Order: sequence, then C-alpha cells, then structure tokens
Amino acid sequence: MDLVSLLITWIITSISLFIISKLPTGVEIDGFNKALISAAVFGVLNALIRPILAVLAFPITFLTLGLFSIIINAIIFGLAAWLVTGFRLRWGFWSAIIGTLALSFINSILFAILGMF
Repeated sequence: MDLVSLLITWIITSISLFIISKLPTGVEIDGFNKALISAAVFGVLNALIRPILAVLAFPITFLTLGLFSIIINAIIFGLAAWLVTGFRLRWGFWSAIIGTLALSFINSILFAILGMF
C-alpha cells in the first residue's frame, strides 16, 4: 500500500467515524479533529494488536464460522475509544459492536463511491 492510499484510507475512516458519531449508535466523538486522531489510533491498533488477537482467538473464530471476528473488531474499537480523549462509547461494549458494524458499512460505501479497494 503506498502512502497516498494510506492517507485516503485514513481520511475515509475519519469521515466514517465522524458520521457514526452523529448517528444514534452510542459512539461519541467531540469533533472531526478527534475523528482524525481516532482513525489513526484505530489503524495502528488494527496493525499491531489485531493479528495477535486473531491468532489467539482462532479456535473460537473457527467454531463460530468467523463471527467472533466482529468481537475482535469491537475490542479494537473499544481500545481506541479508551486511548483517545474525546472518543467515548456511551453504552460500552454494545456501542463498540454497533460502531464496528457501522464503520464497516460506511467505509464500504465510501470506498465503493471512490472506486477503491
């Protein structure tokens, strides 16, 4: 992935997080600048911690036919909210699950519009 694609992905994820914060999902972000920081932290956590969790949770993920990966994504989402001041989950883990699903959906739409990935 080149630097331009990485920057575009970061901006799209930031926009998606900002949109999610305006929906009744229980995800609260104070402003677009916090969405930018949150997207960067989320990306770093996905790159560093998600592979470790995926390996450790492989048996459960296999038994649930991949559905446990939603829980792994929610854990990463919640960890990002815990690390970034101004990014809150009103309903705790449920907000993380709803936020993860909404992030996947909105990112997919935005990437499809741009014709990327």
